Amino acid sequence: MILGSGDECEENAVTQGSPTQGSPAPAAVRPLSEWQKLRLTVTRRWRDSGFWYGLAIALIWPFAMFGTRIAWRGGEYLPRTGGALLAINHVSFSDPIFDVAFTISHGRMPRFLAKSELWGTPVVRSVLGGGKHIPVYRASSRAADAYKDAVAAIQRGEIVAFYPEGTYTADPDGWPMKAKNGIGRIALITGAPVIPVANWGTQDVLPPSSGRPRLFPRKRVTVVAGPPVDLSAWADGRRTRTALDGATAAIMADVTRLVGEIRGETPPSAPYDPARPAADARDERPAS
Repeated sequence: MILGSGDECEENAVTQGSPTQGSPAPAAVRPLSEWQKLRLTVTRRWRDSGFWYGLAIALIWPFAMFGTRIAWRGGEYLPRTGGALLAINHVSFSDPIFDVAFTISHGRMPRFLAKSELWGTPVVRSVLGGGKHIPVYRASSRAADAYKDAVAAIQRGEIVAFYPEGTYTADPDGWPMKAKNGIGRIALITGAPVIPVANWGTQDVLPPSSGRPRLFPRKRVTVVAGPPVDLSAWADGRRTRTALDGATAAIMADVTRLVGEIRGETPPSAPYDPARPAADARDERPAS
C-alpha cells in the first residue's frame, strides 16, 4: 500500500529560484504542512513490522512529524516493489527516525544494517528483531553474516537501508566521509537499484557529541532521495577491489551531491578520510 506518495508527499517540493551557473541547486523543499503530517499520521500503514517495532514507530512517529519542521523530496525514486538499497549519509543518532518516517510514508518498510551491540539490550533487541533489521558483527568471525543477510533480504524483494560510512561522519564540516565498500559489494552482487538519500538537520535535533536532544525551537530536518546511482561501469560481473571501491565512490558522490543541494553549498572535492592522519585528511579539500 502506497502512503503519502504523490500529492501529499511531493507537493511540498517547491523550487526556490534558479541557481547561478556552477553553483549547487538550492534546497527546493518546504516543510510538510501540519495537514500533510496529520494525513500521514492517520493513513499510515505498514506490513512486516512486528509488534515491538510497530509499537516503537507508533511512539516515535508524533515526534518525527510534529516535533520538527520535517521536509522531504524524491520519494518517487523509491521502488514501489522489489529489492533495493538505500545509501544514506550519517550525521546523528536520530537519523533512522526520520529515514524510517520518509520510507514508510512512501509505502516501503526499510531493513537497516546496524551494529550488533544494539542487540545486547532486551528491549532494543525486541524492537530491532521485530523490524527484521540486520546486525553487523564487526571484527568477528560473523562479520560476513550481515552481507549475506542483506543480499538475501534484497533478493526477497525488501529495501535494505545502509549508512555506508559505518558511523557518524568525522568530517569537521559534516560532509559525508569516505565510505566502506560493503554497499558497493552488495549492489554489484544483487544488481538491485541503489537510491541515494541525504539527511540534514538531524544533527541539530540530536548532536553526535551529546546524548540530549534539542527540541526547542523546532528544528528543520530535511530528507532527500535521488534517482538510482548509475553503476553500469561496474556491471560486468567482476567484483575486484577496484570495482567495489569505484561503485562505492559513485554511490557516495550522489549522496554527497544531495547533501550539497540541501545545504546550498559546494561539497569538498574529495571526501574526508578518517583513516588518514588528521593533517592529511583535509588536504584535498577546497579552501573556504
